[in-house]
Amino acid sequence: MQHDHSAQTRPASTDSTAGAAPHISSTDVFDAIVVGSGISGGWAAKELTEKGLRTLVLERGGPTIHGESYVTEHKAPWQMEFRGRGDRKAWAENKPMQSKAGPLNEYTDHWYVNDKENPYTLGRDNFLWVRGHHVGGRSIMWGRQCYRWSELDFEANAREGIEVDWPIRYADIAPWYSYAERHAGISGEALGLPHLPDGEFLPPMQQNAVEKHVRAGIEKHFPGRTMTIGRAAVLTQNHKGRAACHYCGPCDRGCSTGSYFSSLSSTLPAAEATGRMVLRPNSIVHSLMYDETGDRVTGVRVIDRETKEAMEFRGKLVFLCASALGSTQILLNTKTPRFPNGLANGSGALGHYIMDHHFKVGAVADVDGFEDRYFSGNRPNGIYIPRFRNLDARTRHADFVRGYGYQGGAYREGWGRGANAPGFGADLKNSLRQPGQWKMFLIAFGEVLPQHDNFCELDPDVTDAWGIPALKIHASLGPNEEAMRRDMAEAGAEMLEAAGGRNVTTFSNEYALGEGIHEMGTARMGRDPRTSVLNGWGQAHEVPNLFVTDGACMTSASCVNPSITYMALTARAVDYAVGQMKRGDLRV
Repeated sequence: MQHDHSAQTRPASTDSTAGAAPHISSTDVFDAIVVGSGISGGWAAKELTEKGLRTLVLERGGPTIHGESYVTEHKAPWQMEFRGRGDRKAWAENKPMQSKAGPLNEYTDHWYVNDKENPYTLGRDNFLWVRGHHVGGRSIMWGRQCYRWSELDFEANAREGIEVDWPIRYADIAPWYSYAERHAGISGEALGLPHLPDGEFLPPMQQNAVEKHVRAGIEKHFPGRTMTIGRAAVLTQNHKGRAACHYCGPCDRGCSTGSYFSSLSSTLPAAEATGRMVLRPNSIVHSLMYDETGDRVTGVRVIDRETKEAMEFRGKLVFLCASALGSTQILLNTKTPRFPNGLANGSGALGHYIMDHHFKVGAVADVDGFEDRYFSGNRPNGIYIPRFRNLDARTRHADFVRGYGYQGGAYREGWGRGANAPGFGADLKNSLRQPGQWKMFLIAFGEVLPQHDNFCELDPDVTDAWGIPALKIHASLGPNEEAMRRDMAEAGAEMLEAAGGRNVTTFSNEYALGEGIHEMGTARMGRDPRTSVLNGWGQAHEVPNLFVTDGACMTSASCVNPSITYMALTARAVDYAVGQMKRGDLRV
C-alpha cells in the first residue's frame, strides 16, 4: 500500500512535533502570517509560500504528525477502554457541548476541544460550536463532501431582497474551484445541472444495488430530480503522492494513506516543501496589532498554549483562517481607538449573520427484493439528491425561499439489530449471522438565511483558560427554516414511496444551530463598507492588508457543504493579495 511519507508536517525551523515551538525573534517580520492550519489556513499557507512569501502559520492547538498522530485509526472496540462508547462521566465534566456533536465518539474524542478550557456562553436557545484545536484543524475531522455553489446561490440575496448582495458571482470563482479540485482530488459524477455545477472530477464511487434502484424510481416519478453519488474529497485513484481510498472505513480517526484531503496530508506539506513556511503550534492568537496612523495590521498577539507566555509576531500581511467564529472572536477582541467595537468593524456587521445548515430531518424505508445482494468494503461516501425547490417559477414553494438537498444511502442491517429484535439464545444468535433488511434513508440539509439577530459577541464575564474573553452566541432558526423542515420530511417520504419503499417513516429530530458544523457569516463580504466587513476578495474594507477567507466571509449559506468554496476563495484571495503587493498597490 502506498503511503505519503512526504506529509510529515513539521515547523520549518524546529521539530515542534516533539512539543517544542520554533524560536522567532521579536524583530523578525514575516511576509505573511496565517492564523489557523485547517482547510482555509492550509490553503493560505500553500499559496502564499508557493508565491514566494515567507509565511508564519499559527495554530492554537498542539502539534500533529500525519499518520503517527492517528492513534485510534485501526483500533478495534476491544482495544478501547469503553469499547468505543466513551467515558460519559468525563465528557459530562470536560466536554458537555462537544459530546453533543454527532461525529464525536471514543475513537475521535482526542480531536475535540475541552469545553472547560475553551468555553462559550449562550444568549438564547442553543448553539453547538464544534472545534478541533490541533495542526490540521477540522480538515482531519470533516465529512469531505464537496459541491460547487452556482449562480443561483450567489444571486439569491439580491434576487430576493434579503440582506446584502454577494460582491462576486459564479464566474469569478469558477476557475478557482477548478484549481482547488485539481489539487485536492474530488471524486464525483458530472450531471450537467446549472444549479449544481460540475467540477474537475476523479472517477465517481459506485452506488450499491438498492441505491441504483431508488435512483431509477426517483427519476421516473420526478423528472428533474436525480440521485447521484456524493462528490467527495476522497481519492478513487492515486493522486499527487496520495493513495486511492481502499474503503477501510474509519475516516474520522485520520487517514494515514492521505486518501481523503486534509491540510495535514496535502496543503501543509506543499507549503513546507517550499522552505518558506514556519509553523508554530500551541499559539493562541489573542488579537491583532494595528497601526492607527498607517491604517494596517502589523502582526498578531499570541499566548503560548503551554507556558501562557504573551508574545508578538510581526507580518506584512495577515490571513485569518481560524474558523468563522474563531476569526471573528479575534477581530472582536482587537479594540483600537478607531475600532472600539472590533477591528475592521466600522459597519457594525462583525459578529452578525451567523448561519449553518439545518438538518436531522428526512425519511427512511425498507426496500425488498435484494436479499441476494450485498456490498463490499466501507465506502466513505453516500448519495446526494441535489436541490429541487425554488430553482425557478415551476419549482417555487409557497412557504419558504431557498432550498435543500439530501444525503444518505442504502444499507443492510447488521448483527446490531439484535439489540431490538425479539427472541433470545441460539435461535437469535443464528438469525443474526445473516444480513438483515435492506433500508434506504434520506437526510436533508437546508439553507439558513442570514439574520442580523443571529450573532456573537464577547462575554464580559467569562474567559478561557488563557484569559481571552469567551464568545456569547445568540442564534436560532427562523420561520423560513421551520417551514422548510416540514417539506424536507414530506418530500423525502414521497420519493421513497415512489421508488417502492415499504414502511416509509419520516423523522424530524431536535436540531441546534451550529450542529451542522458549517458555521458561516460573522464577517461577511459585501459591496458596501457600511454594511459589510470584507470586499469580494475577502479583504477587510477598512484594513487593506487583512484578509479573512474562512467561513466568516460568507454572505449567504447555500444548501451545500461549504469547504470547497473556502478552498477556492482562499486561493483566489492569495493570488489577489500577492499580486497587489508585488505591484505596490497594497500598502504593507
